[in-house]
Amino acid sequence: MEDCLFCKIIKGEIPSSKVYEDDMVYAFNDIDPQAPVHILIVPKEHIKSAGEINEDNSKYAARIFEAAAKIAKEKGFEDGFRIVSNCGDIAGQTVKHLHFHLLSGRDFTWPPG
Repeated sequence: MEDCLFCKIIKGEIPSSKVYEDDMVYAFNDIDPQAPVHILIVPKEHIKSAGEINEDNSKYAARIFEAAAKIAKEKGFEDGFRIVSNCGDIAGQTVKHLHFHLLSGRDFTWPPG
């Protein structure tokens, strides 16, 4: 999508602090971190949200979780981490491009506020 913030980041049109990249996903540091480590992991294909994952594009969701595991291992999140994806306005999704927040570096409570 031409007006999608994350599509522009993936294309390099908007700068980001890259953490990981492969042929299907791109990961970068969040500009408004909610934890000491806050990384966004996005598919390189535009998928609006988790609500649009289907058998044709689910390979991107699988690759995101593979990338999350690699990043966590490389960064040494031995104490654990949280992965969150907001789906839709009511859930707080502000960018309409599927993305997962990888958070670590502090204790988390449940339910999240």
